[in-house]
Amino acid sequence: MTALDLAGPVAVVGTGTMGQGIAQVALLAGHLVRLYDTAPGRAREAAGAIGARIGRLVEKNRLTAADGDAARARLLPAEHLTDLADCTLVVEAVLEELGAKQELFRALEDIVGEDCLLATNTSSLSVTAVGGALRNPGRLVGLHFFNPAPLLPLVEVVSGYVTDVSSATRAYETARAWGKTPVACADTPGFIVNRIARPFYAEAFAVYEAQGADPATIDAVLRECGGFRMGAFELTDLIGQDVNESVTHSVWRSFFHDVRFTPSLAQRRLVESGRLGRKSGQGWYDYREGAEPAEPHTAEPRPAPAYVVAEGDLGPASELLALIREAGVQVREDEEDHGTRLVLPGGGQLTLADGQTSVEFRDVVYFDLAFDYRKATRIALSASQDTSAQTLSEAIGLFQALGKDVSVIGDVPGMIVARTVARIVDLAHDAVAKGVATEEDIDTAMRLGVNYPLGPFEWSRRLGRTWACSLLDDLHERDPSGRYAPSLALYRHSYATEKREGAS
Repeated sequence: MTALDLAGPVAVVGTGTMGQGIAQVALLAGHLVRLYDTAPGRAREAAGAIGARIGRLVEKNRLTAADGDAARARLLPAEHLTDLADCTLVVEAVLEELGAKQELFRALEDIVGEDCLLATNTSSLSVTAVGGALRNPGRLVGLHFFNPAPLLPLVEVVSGYVTDVSSATRAYETARAWGKTPVACADTPGFIVNRIARPFYAEAFAVYEAQGADPATIDAVLRECGGFRMGAFELTDLIGQDVNESVTHSVWRSFFHDVRFTPSLAQRRLVESGRLGRKSGQGWYDYREGAEPAEPHTAEPRPAPAYVVAEGDLGPASELLALIREAGVQVREDEEDHGTRLVLPGGGQLTLADGQTSVEFRDVVYFDLAFDYRKATRIALSASQDTSAQTLSEAIGLFQALGKDVSVIGDVPGMIVARTVARIVDLAHDAVAKGVATEEDIDTAMRLGVNYPLGPFEWSRRLGRTWACSLLDDLHERDPSGRYAPSLALYRHSYATEKREGAS
């Protein structure tokens, strides 16, 4: 079986924001849609809200008046669950509570036909567990839309342990027929996006908890240097601290308290204090009327060094050499040295973040990984208490000469962007090795689901296949808790590459 016949009615159970969004998507794809909610009158109210949104699409000329009228006419509030008997697909978007979902699907099994596809929009529960209470769990599949469903293209199509291949294929083709970009994944905690995205939040919070930098500075570095659409602190304020922490705890518990997914104590305190983000007026930031916006730490202007000595090609930061020359700073090359660093006039060194700390070396300043060093508007530098004032000043002045704002953070191994990207790459390799999804689907999911500038495997290819493993090895040496230990999948990937390169 492939996509649903457009003549077949679709039911959406649950009329919250997500349920309304899914109903709108199905409507505009041409389906008759039945909308049901257990609360009396709620389905009719939701139908009115959906109709109003469709009306606004017509006003903005994104939909013709005739198509808008036809879509509204196909939307039918259902008074009883039995009104869904003729539906070919039922999508559930109710409370994230296993018992409630199981009870709903058990009731639906006695109402809908045997060829009706059942789908749960759960984001944190096991699809296998939801279907475990059914007589025929093979027809239950996860259809995880992202909010707002009418706008975001990604849909994770999740196969439970006993989901029939035909059911998963049917769901996948239906999502594609609805104009979405489906990705197929196995039923594991967090699916693709919520599993692989955990380090984006966790590493930002870890840098903050280590007093490496304040939220505004970390967010600015992630945006202006890392190329991410939003920083971790502002994004969790938008999502809701309670919601984000709940997902983190769900993934952590589901992986039997795996240290790689450990929740943040700082975020826990934020939730306990009722500072849930934008919806409560305060979170990491203050959104109350009259509150001063938080500003990132930005270094005062410093003079640029007259020259730098390049030892090696700087690896993933090799683009900097051209930028330095364009800024009028002389680049002297040490052809006999095979390192990957810059030596400043005072003798101090400037090195790309590698998972080590500045305090371990004599007069070293680290700089963070950037998505695009030419386009980046901010660079983070890391120095220890032993770094000379001259070396830090020269490093700041060099990047300022390139037109960058400079944020100096604490002596944090792996800094901000580098450690975040390395951990995302690692979790992605681990997911592929465990059959969660393909490399292509993971890259697609992370670009479309959370707006990453690159997918994890695109990052890996750009940075070099051994880069993430090497950085995480260094981090693991400094924090042997297991949080930064490279996965076996990443280790094999890196080691096989090194063997091939050595043989050539």
